[in-house]
Amino acid sequence: MLSVFVKSKKRPEIFFYNTLGKEKQKFMPIRGRYVKMYTCGPTVYDYAHIGNFRAYVFAETVRRVLEYAGYEVKQVMNITDFGHLVSDGDEGEDKMTAGLKREGMMLTIENMKILAERYTEAFIDDLKKLNIELPFLFPRASEHIGEQRAFVETLMQKGYAYQTSSGIYFDTKKFPNYGALGGISASEEHSRIGVDSEKHDVKDFTLWKFDANLGWESPWGKGFPGWHIECAAMSTKYLGKTFDIHTGGIDHIAIHHNNEIAEAEAATGKPLAHYWMHGAFITIEGKRIGKSEGNAIRLYQLEERGVSALAYRYLLLTAHYRSTMNFTWAAAEGAQTALQRAYRIFADLKGSGTIDQKYRLAFESALNDDLNTPEAIGVMWNLIKDEKIAPGDKRATLLDFDRVLGIGFLPLLYRREAAEKVEVLSLSDLPSEVEMLLAERQAARGRGEWAKADELRTTLRAKGFSVDDSKGGPVVRKAVE
Repeated sequence: MLSVFVKSKKRPEIFFYNTLGKEKQKFMPIRGRYVKMYTCGPTVYDYAHIGNFRAYVFAETVRRVLEYAGYEVKQVMNITDFGHLVSDGDEGEDKMTAGLKREGMMLTIENMKILAERYTEAFIDDLKKLNIELPFLFPRASEHIGEQRAFVETLMQKGYAYQTSSGIYFDTKKFPNYGALGGISASEEHSRIGVDSEKHDVKDFTLWKFDANLGWESPWGKGFPGWHIECAAMSTKYLGKTFDIHTGGIDHIAIHHNNEIAEAEAATGKPLAHYWMHGAFITIEGKRIGKSEGNAIRLYQLEERGVSALAYRYLLLTAHYRSTMNFTWAAAEGAQTALQRAYRIFADLKGSGTIDQKYRLAFESALNDDLNTPEAIGVMWNLIKDEKIAPGDKRATLLDFDRVLGIGFLPLLYRREAAEKVEVLSLSDLPSEVEMLLAERQAARGRGEWAKADELRTTLRAKGFSVDDSKGGPVVRKAVE
């Protein structure tokens, strides 16, 4: 998204909940209007599911809010294409290895790369469906082995690491601020650690894992960098030793992000990020969504049930990013209905206009209060229902809101402009089946059954016909994609 920056305009105050300070804090960028942001990306051993995408919609909303306020944001998101264990720890099966086994591929670095690129492409396609604007860069962990190796060497030289028979480990006792983000419980005994008796402390974690058969060469022996070191190495390479914002899921707090902070700050002597922001899970029937739970719904499965990716994005925005959200099909279908209603109203707004400043201020105030997207959505609906606002002004304001919400008003405008160039069909030109569906839809509208009317509109579109409602009745055209 192009950010709008006016030199003479003072940027509004923005407050984010910072996990590092455990409170909402005023956002103060390191350098003027430029913001550097790192987002923990996927391990690409399989398709991403709808639970994964909550974290990426959240991260992109942070970026959109900042751009809406006039900042220029450089966002980097890593792609983990090797070496991430099934758990966040040092023991267990590697996810990429599990992926190769699942697909009957030989265990080689080359095959890991092939598998990773296949699922990376699918991941990016899904990001586009969700209207998530792509980061500045998607660095691959396998293409930054040198940087990770250099990080480990620095930690060894500075006395923060030690070698065992299984690998190189970070010595957490040497870093007094270990666990700065919290979430660490001694009673959990960091299940990631296993029972390696050579470790100095139960909290110590892998920097380099030895593997005589697979991996890369190093001064200590052949093997793989630890999972955490990849983010420390790539974030600092592309964003500098200290950057503004680091985002991820709440599952990253206790282990992954605490470890990132420890190794990066021990190596550089500087704070890694000023703001650490974490999104909560989305659950199904109270269970976290995941492949191991057997409930990993993908975007295409939503679409098969008549719920678009943008409707799912809208659904996510109706909950605060720090609140656990429970997914139900009824809620997803309700989001689809609500979004279609918004589209229908937007399509009827004619003429040019200017942004209504009262509504814009309310919208901006909600977002700047730690991304209060539910309140921002409420402001949007208040605007839609406000009959005192001229249609052109309402249209301009909704388009402005969509710079942050990204739910499809702007693409809808483009589609409508394209559709206006298409010949309007008379009822006599329509196939009989389409004519009957259209009549059924008009009857549903007459009864106020808007959900049924929206469903029939979707059916008509699947048959190649778009329907716009006007004061003179339905306007039917050949559908324009």
